Amino acid sequence: MFSSLASLQPRQLAAQVLNFALVLSTAFMLWKGLSVFTNSSSPIVVVLSGSMEPAFERGDLLFLWNRGMDTQVGEIVVYNVRGKDIPIVHRVVRRFGGGSAPLQLLTKGDNNAADDTELYARGQDYLERSKDVVGSVVGYVPFVGYVTILLSEYPWLKTAMLGFMALTVVLQRE
Repeated sequence: MFSSLASLQPRQLAAQVLNFALVLSTAFMLWKGLSVFTNSSSPIVVVLSGSMEPAFERGDLLFLWNRGMDTQVGEIVVYNVRGKDIPIVHRVVRRFGGGSAPLQLLTKGDNNAADDTELYARGQDYLERSKDVVGSVVGYVPFVGYVTILLSEYPWLKTAMLGFMALTVVLQRE
């Protein structure tokens, strides 16, 4: 395997490395373009827990939209707790304000007994729609996100997968 890498001419090796860089930059541009289109910092998220069963299972891939700021009761939103960077997927059970007053939301997981006030930041009783909500769920693909869960639970798998992808790109013949 490494012998074929050593046998590459410098120009061929540079072309393969640039090809790999092109793949990475294309993925990054698609992600940023999708973020601008949906007006969401994270337009695609993975369900990490069973708190929304049976609506969504662990590993489901969710597509978000953040253009409409008039969130209704019953809508499923993804929010970040202030000071933490873990997206939480829960249903809106109550809303306060709106119009000239800032819209505030109370959420709850379908599979949870209580609302999310214990999950919010200290001193926070409600989510502010404009600050805390990443987006509303507009679609999903079941179980596709399990790859992400496996990569975060087993860090060595991420390294192995990236190494395999890099070797595949570098060693491919045109």
